[in-house]
Amino acid sequence: MQQEWLAERFEEERRHLFGVAYRMLGSTSEAEDAVQDAWLRLSRSDADEIDNIGGWLTTVVARVSLNMLRSRKTRSELSLDAEPLGSRLPDPTVVLDDTGNLHMGTQDPAERAMLADSVSIALLVVLDQLSPDERLAFVLHDLFAVPFDEIATMLDRSSDSTRQLASRARRRVRGRTPQADVSAQREVVDAFFAAAQDGDLDRLIGALHPDVVLHADLGSGITTYRGAQKVAGNAVMYAHADRVTHSALVNGAAGVAVTFHGKLYSVMAFTVVDGRITEIEAYAAPAQVAKLADSLGLESAHA
Repeated sequence: MQQEWLAERFEEERRHLFGVAYRMLGSTSEAEDAVQDAWLRLSRSDADEIDNIGGWLTTVVARVSLNMLRSRKTRSELSLDAEPLGSRLPDPTVVLDDTGNLHMGTQDPAERAMLADSVSIALLVVLDQLSPDERLAFVLHDLFAVPFDEIATMLDRSSDSTRQLASRARRRVRGRTPQADVSAQREVVDAFFAAAQDGDLDRLIGALHPDVVLHADLGSGITTYRGAQKVAGNAVMYAHADRVTHSALVNGAAGVAVTFHGKLYSVMAFTVVDGRITEIEAYAAPAQVAKLADSLGLESAHA
């Protein structure tokens, strides 16, 4: 009976725990592993000794995620074969929001709600550049309101030192908060692609912030373009007649899934601030597109 009760309590916390782990790790598969690890530890524990199961699980997931981040960083420093931090974009969570012929795959409403969780890709890109300790302090305190005293215990630091970690992270993150109104975001993104289809460079530039940044992951590392002129010049590739853009929610914000002859070609995430696009992440790496296509019930154009 206790195991059944624990399982029910765990399921009540699952979405929250995934949110913590995903923000810590930027990887959906690693986040799921961290959540599963928390369940295994809970199932083997004496529940009578746990006063607050939700808080206990959050602490476990945070510690597991921190260890995974530290291990990832160590591997990248010690091995030439390891994938270094910053060599890939964070995993996007994609929900098709299209009234056309693309179907929604196997995602049920509860799963789509989890996948549409509103943490921007732009924020995750910055979080990937923080140290593991900075990331934990910022994610737990600023995003989940965990007191600094509790975070300090996880990091084996003083509360003041932990506050400084979060403060440094906060300065790096500033300006990565997207426009809250998704419909307003959608208008800007649609205007961007309409201009690309028409080959109208002036309109394209008008939809972009002058200091816009485009991160493109083609599978061999991230290529970065900076400035409205360069980003607009790269956008004209989407004017191809056989490439169709479909509205999607990418991490809860307006984005697109691009298909080529009906197969998933790429996914693009946008950050819109004050009516202009400030950041774009373009996913076209074959392995990642294949993974996204599978989750959406589509075929990959890169197969």
